[in-house]
Amino acid sequence: MSVNKTQATEASVVSFITAVKPDQKRQDAFELLKLMEDVSGYKAKMWGDSIVGLGEYHYKYDSGREGDFMRLGFSPRKTKFSLYIMSGFDEYEELLAELGKHKLGKSCLYINKLSDVKTDVLKKIIQASLDYMQEKYPE
Repeated sequence: MSVNKTQATEASVVSFITAVKPDQKRQDAFELLKLMEDVSGYKAKMWGDSIVGLGEYHYKYDSGREGDFMRLGFSPRKTKFSLYIMSGFDEYEELLAELGKHKLGKSCLYINKLSDVKTDVLKKIIQASLDYMQEKYPE
């Protein structure tokens, strides 16, 4: 089994977010933390040195590669927030159309600041992703 580069750590999520600059990004990071913990019911952990992750699942690919990763997470990067929505976005076209200002990667939703998006729509996307993950990787 090859080990995933990004692992859960014992580092403090609150200490990590407290060090985020500028003030608005730090405030948004604390809001995202609360929103994700509330929706998911998971307690956040640090993954690597810059990702706040919630929940965990074990994956195994046809190639034989397997490992553990977070079910949901975010990282307050220098210019944008990266929100890790592990289900991808194929099923969420309508929600994404309502969300507000964002960009997409494979399983990353990029937003500049929380006020750019509708948090009620973001909660629906997070819940839909968690439901998908629970179906694909039951706990």
